[in-house]
Amino acid sequence: MKSLLALAALACLSAPVMASQQLAQQKACMACHAVDKKLVGPSYKDIAAKYADQKDAVDKLAQKVIKGGSGVWGPVPMPANASVSEADAKTLVQWILTHK
Repeated sequence: MKSLLALAALACLSAPVMASQQLAQQKACMACHAVDKKLVGPSYKDIAAKYADQKDAVDKLAQKVIKGGSGVWGPVPMPANASVSEADAKTLVQWILTHK
């Protein structure tokens, strides 16, 4: 019984992580970003490290997901992604910031 409860608790803890990774794939984020290596854009680990101490990081980065941005990570701009709602953008950013 204890192992069943532990398994259920683990499933609840891992569900948001998987949901956010699936959301990142659905919204085409993974075409330019990876968790642990630079692709076209920076890795999620690098993003999490850069913004770790910024209290407004979720709101700031959610707007970058939606509107795009340039100049922070080099010459390649991040295009706007109008298919991402503000709520989804915040969910994605919160997930990204867990990759320290």
